[in-house]
Amino acid sequence: MATAAGASDSPEVTSPAAAPRRARRPEWAGRNYTLLTAAAVVTNLGTHGALIAAAFAVLQSGGDGGDVGMVAAARTLPLVLFLLVGGAIADRLPRHHVMVAANALNCLSQAAFALLVLTGDPQLWQMMVLTALCGTGQAFFNPAAEGMLLSSVSGEQANRAFALFRMAMNGAGIGGAALGGALVAAVGPGWVLAVDAAAFAFAGALRAFLDVSHIKPREAGGGMLSDLREGWQEVVGRPWLWSIVAQFSVVVAVVGAAEAVYGPLVAEEELGGAAPWGLALAAFGLGTVGGALVMMRWKPRRLLFVGTLCVFPLALPSAALAVPLPAAGLAAVMFFSGVAIEVFGVSWMTALHQEIPEEKFSRVSAYDWFGSVAMLPLATAVAGPVESLVGRHEALWGCASLVVLVTAAVLFVPDVRNLTRRTHGTAKADVPAPSLAPAPSLPASPAPAPSPAPDVPSADAEGTTGRLG
Repeated sequence: MATAAGASDSPEVTSPAAAPRRARRPEWAGRNYTLLTAAAVVTNLGTHGALIAAAFAVLQSGGDGGDVGMVAAARTLPLVLFLLVGGAIADRLPRHHVMVAANALNCLSQAAFALLVLTGDPQLWQMMVLTALCGTGQAFFNPAAEGMLLSSVSGEQANRAFALFRMAMNGAGIGGAALGGALVAAVGPGWVLAVDAAAFAFAGALRAFLDVSHIKPREAGGGMLSDLREGWQEVVGRPWLWSIVAQFSVVVAVVGAAEAVYGPLVAEEELGGAAPWGLALAAFGLGTVGGALVMMRWKPRRLLFVGTLCVFPLALPSAALAVPLPAAGLAAVMFFSGVAIEVFGVSWMTALHQEIPEEKFSRVSAYDWFGSVAMLPLATAVAGPVESLVGRHEALWGCASLVVLVTAAVLFVPDVRNLTRRTHGTAKADVPAPSLAPAPSLPASPAPAPSPAPDVPSADAEGTTGRLG
């Protein structure tokens, strides 16, 4: 595993005056790690508010729950279509170039969305096109970003590095969600979208300074299909990987539908508007910070068993919206689910860092993201019709039940229960390349969490259900 950028393998003689400076920043927090963390903080400040703003922009233009779902689906559909290509490109080109280009597209699309809302009467198709462009940017950004982060830290301190990164990212989400909800109520969604566009611009400038010299150049070989096939072999050869990816294809879909479509509607009709929903999302962010603090010190030996147990609480927000609980109760539930999913998120990233070869990080991440969001466009698009058919409360209880069922199923996979953390210096296990024929028990529609993470909604990545910011 590559060492952190800027770290040296040889001993370094320093003066006593230099010692305090080095002590303030851990050895594993090199230049790349620091830049990635700073950029994630900036984008999460903007994006968590923009997620609320986009939903309320649709509602204020006269749309209903079905329209909110259509706009959300427009964002995630290109994400599904282009993720695998984005992963192959990110393992072939310098990852930071891919990230900067994606941030530029996100900046332009959000700026146009903001201008549309501020200056006129936005039409549904216009909002769908602009959010689709933003989703396209995310398809190329997410695998590159996750691959860049995984390659930026040393194996010995990976758990702590990922926990600190996610704590900074999600801490920014707390302020972004709370401020976004308040600003939507005070000045309208257009200005919140404009702030998100500026955040993408600034974060892209930071990411332009990332250093990829520590990553070995890719050897000349096959084309795009060959790259995708190699990534696919890594996924299907590891039952723990494809089973959890399949699990999150359902979890992200139903939780995403509940939080992107039903959440704003419940807040608007029964909780008092955007501000209480912003508070609930901020509580989720605060919970993820608490979970990251736990993972800074706790290193569970059975990474994925512990992590999977912590997915069960993701059923609670849907149940709370179904009741519905008052704003304070909803915030408490969101906080607890945030703590739990962060334990999963750090464990998942540590497992990927430990088990996957560096040169395949982005491709495996792309399959991971693909599986995690593959069903999200359909789920958000049908959320409105399902509400009309069975009722909102029944739909939300269904979301909670599906999370519990698929998470329980994953615990029957032996590798999920038994994968253990390796001690420092232990080499990665040699996993023979499987044949291209799908394993007998592999789901018919394989997919890739999370960054994240997993991002499970709001743990993510610049405006989707990702794991990175």
